Amino acid sequence: MQADFVIIGSGSAGSTMASRLSEDGKNSVIVLEYGGTDVGPFIQMPAALSYPMNMGIYDWGYQTEPEPHLGGRRLVAPRGKVVGGSSSINGMVYVRGHAEDFNGWEEAGADGWAFADVLPYFQKMETSHGGQNGWRGHSGPLHVKRGDRKNPLFETFIEAGAQAGFEITEDYNGEKQEGFGPMEQTIYRGKRWSAANAYLKPALKRPNLRLVKALARKIIIENGQATGVEIQRGGKIETVRANREVIVAASSFNSPKLLMLSGIGPGEQLRELGIDVVADRPGVGTNLQDHLELYVQQECTQPITLYSKLNLVSKGLIGAEWLFFKSGLGASNHFEAAAFLRSRAGVKYPDIQYHFLPVAIRYDGKAAAKAHGFQAHVGPMRSKSRGNVTLRSSDPNDAPIIRFNYMSEQSDWEDFRHCIRLTREIFGQSAFDSYRGREIAPGPDVQSDEELDAFISEHAESAFHPCGTCKMGRADDPMSVVDSRCRVIGIDRLRVADSSIFPEITNGNLNAPSIMVGEKASDHILETQPLPRSNLQPWINPNWEVSDR
Repeated sequence: MQADFVIIGSGSAGSTMASRLSEDGKNSVIVLEYGGTDVGPFIQMPAALSYPMNMGIYDWGYQTEPEPHLGGRRLVAPRGKVVGGSSSINGMVYVRGHAEDFNGWEEAGADGWAFADVLPYFQKMETSHGGQNGWRGHSGPLHVKRGDRKNPLFETFIEAGAQAGFEITEDYNGEKQEGFGPMEQTIYRGKRWSAANAYLKPALKRPNLRLVKALARKIIIENGQATGVEIQRGGKIETVRANREVIVAASSFNSPKLLMLSGIGPGEQLRELGIDVVADRPGVGTNLQDHLELYVQQECTQPITLYSKLNLVSKGLIGAEWLFFKSGLGASNHFEAAAFLRSRAGVKYPDIQYHFLPVAIRYDGKAAAKAHGFQAHVGPMRSKSRGNVTLRSSDPNDAPIIRFNYMSEQSDWEDFRHCIRLTREIFGQSAFDSYRGREIAPGPDVQSDEELDAFISEHAESAFHPCGTCKMGRADDPMSVVDSRCRVIGIDRLRVADSSIFPEITNGNLNAPSIMVGEKASDHILETQPLPRSNLQPWINPNWEVSDR
């Protein structure tokens, strides 16, 4: 088996690159994916999103080590083990990130990744239904839409934000991220519009692209260059040769794991495991970042929430309507209203994200509140806490050791307490008067800093946005893993292109910027001229130095 390009992983970035690198027919491409098919209602039906994330057939099943600042809890750390990767098991929320995030990337050493550079790639990749003209794309493979917001609670949430003095935004992926507005979804014709549906499957009709189901064990490096990938398939160990390049797009957990198994990483750690060091890169596996979030849940005094649909009969009817017509409640992820806010005066751009849901339920579908309710998922976007991914052993079948080190900075606690109190302020606005019952969580008796901290410690959950473990930066920075063209520093013909290369986490969910990385990396790999820079200027709140709203 051989191809010009061998891509490890068929996720958000991997599927994108598979499509772009095979597009002109000149290059042969093999995509290696350990997971199986994404066919079936659990993945394709948007409302079923809590299922695939908790199913071993679709998820790697990783867990964190006991988190010292969260009472020693082990948190689940799902990543997609299926065609389409995590874009096949995610919440289908579409957020580009704020312009200032990407300007920060460039300041951190990722030359050519400022907002002006990446905006044209966001426009190239999307077909926006209802976004802001001039800022959005209209001919890309990725369909992005808004929910129909039929439930009155969505508009109530947005109205309450305005009553509290915050901004309204019609398109947080356009000129103005800050404010309350409709949430965007990667859903098309009632189906999950994953990177597999958008990019990979149409491209697989080409004779020069192959999808191979196998576990990538390590990258083969000869004389300082990557020449192929050692894979395990059906109990046999084989080699896939790469005539031009190997591209790793295996997630923020598995990309650094693969580099380390191949001898690229912190030299001392690798030698202790008996792995020959081919490039001593101390940054591999460090800089791990994520978003944490909490649910603030409120009882609803009117029977208009999704609570009445959680019984088996209703679920059956919703499922049937979706199967036959791709319509109804099954065709939404039910994240249809959002907000991006600044936590305090002096913060230049949003650092808090809200997802609003018209039901009180956990992300994994368990422990629904025993009543009609609604909830806001809220969390700070720019924690200073950093974790790492390290090898458990030199056996490719072993899960990596994942330590996020959540809440290790004092500012994390202040930020989270503020998020809870701010949510109470929003739920306390007059817009909610005709719906607001008692507070379910944290609960009316949780008020002091100490009480809030105890609640946070017990209930904060990952928003499943891991990134940063193969940081992109300057070649002379010892903690950089790839340069600004995604090339692994110190090894030829090897690149990493997925969320692991983010120098800093972006505002919001990571599927959109991961696909953007796949788009931009493809131009670097093919050595085509990058798209011309944009001269659009994002909206920054004129009051940012004096007020949070």
